[in-house]
Amino acid sequence: MKITTVKTQPIDGQKPGTSGLRKKTRQFMQPHYLENFIQSIWNGIGGVHDKVLVLGGDGRYFNDRAAQVVLRMAAASGAARVIVGQGALLSTPAASNLIRQRRADGGIILSASHNPGGPDEDFGVKYNISNGGPAPEDVTNRIFAATQEISEYHIVEAQDVDLSRPGKTALAGMVVEVVDPVVDYKELMQGLFDFDAIRALFASGFQMRFDAMHAVTGPYARAIIEGELGAPAGSVINATPSPDFGGGHPDPNPIWAKPLMDLMMGAEAPDFGAASDGDGDRNMIVGRGCYVTPSDSLAVLAANAHMAPGYRHGLKGIARSMPTSGAADRVAEALGIPCFETPTGWKFFGTLLDAGRATICGEESAGTGSDHVREKDGLWAVLLWLNILAARRVSVASLIAEHWARFGRNYYSRHDYEGIDSTAATRLMDDLRARLPDLPGQVVAGMTVSGADEFAYDDPVDGSHTGGQGIRIGFDGGGRAVFRLSGTGTQGATLRVYLERYESDAARLGMESQEALAGIIAAAGELAGIRARTGRESPDVIT
Repeated sequence: MKITTVKTQPIDGQKPGTSGLRKKTRQFMQPHYLENFIQSIWNGIGGVHDKVLVLGGDGRYFNDRAAQVVLRMAAASGAARVIVGQGALLSTPAASNLIRQRRADGGIILSASHNPGGPDEDFGVKYNISNGGPAPEDVTNRIFAATQEISEYHIVEAQDVDLSRPGKTALAGMVVEVVDPVVDYKELMQGLFDFDAIRALFASGFQMRFDAMHAVTGPYARAIIEGELGAPAGSVINATPSPDFGGGHPDPNPIWAKPLMDLMMGAEAPDFGAASDGDGDRNMIVGRGCYVTPSDSLAVLAANAHMAPGYRHGLKGIARSMPTSGAADRVAEALGIPCFETPTGWKFFGTLLDAGRATICGEESAGTGSDHVREKDGLWAVLLWLNILAARRVSVASLIAEHWARFGRNYYSRHDYEGIDSTAATRLMDDLRARLPDLPGQVVAGMTVSGADEFAYDDPVDGSHTGGQGIRIGFDGGGRAVFRLSGTGTQGATLRVYLERYESDAARLGMESQEALAGIIAAAGELAGIRARTGRESPDVIT
């Protein structure tokens, strides 16, 4: 087999974000585009000679072709072995687990997570380091620098490697090991949860519906929920991964998982509903007539995690992203453990997990996980919910009501303004940032501003500093609004506005969230001039 050196030049815009590099699929399919970025990963991490890598993706359009390119480029650069999921499939948490279990040097995950897939939709490439977690900022900065200096890449000229069945083969001296993508992950889950108790729950007549959204979690959920735990056939729906996710949007929230929401709010609702996203790292939890916000889900899981065998000895700490509600903070205080507030992006939890300072982590964007891997894990969250329900034998609604009665309720919502003009979005944030010193004391839409700042984070483990992580506006009475520009889209800008208000009065715990937050919603809109600056009368997505 011949190794070819291809002359190339830097391509603008290949800066990886918190979740790797995400662009339109056709952009990745352009000549040299994918190859440039993969070679820049190799160059940025000091090469892959004699290294062991893990490779897989969420099955979206171009996943299969991109996997073959990565294999040929890894072989050309002297990698010793690549462990790849059968069919080039691996959920993101399963990939993290494989990296850790096999003591690999790192891994390539082909995914754009919850973004839609297809030839005219999105694709992504992310590098994970040897702890199984997303590359930290110093690594992504080196990769980006390499994209600006690249002059050539190396690739093997060879036929496609057969990834259709488990086994080992050779590619230019490199071992390609194809593995069943589910087996190692299933074994990990068996060690964390009381599968016997969950089987008994299903045997008692408990019903659930898991919507895999035509994405990568389908095979995992079917093997574990229906296969191992005995849920009736049909409990897992949309379980076959599709290159375009069945024409849908694989984001587990009430908007994109509307059929599941309609079922759970209807007269024939099962006891429990859940959904996961494109690459399996996010989750949505719904009870009969009861939607659980991701922030509340994190808090409930933390408060009850000791009911699962893997967490029976308690938690070392809880970590949450800054925009996530403070509900988990109240649980941490009650448990007498620390609660860390980090920037958005799972990579910021990595040092805390590695140092043993946190056990459970979560983000308001439907990501929850623990120290079992270094990624958020959608199916893990669903199984922990099932374990808790099996132990408590109460409904989701009752469990939530009990939680609020004990800890109070953090009313919470996120308003997304998607695909807005990037310049307008940047100006909105810049103007708001410039006014921060003058905002305290002002009355806006009947709300008095108590404080205003821009969040910055000093990592308590490695001392690294991260600034510019979202504008926070506090209001008298304990409410707040947070403004951020999302880094997970591929065109335009997404303005995210996070709204929160704490309530401890038992008589006021059952309000509808948008009603409870009406004053803060109005004040946030007026403060930022959202309508005037974006031309939007209302958010595109409310969760």
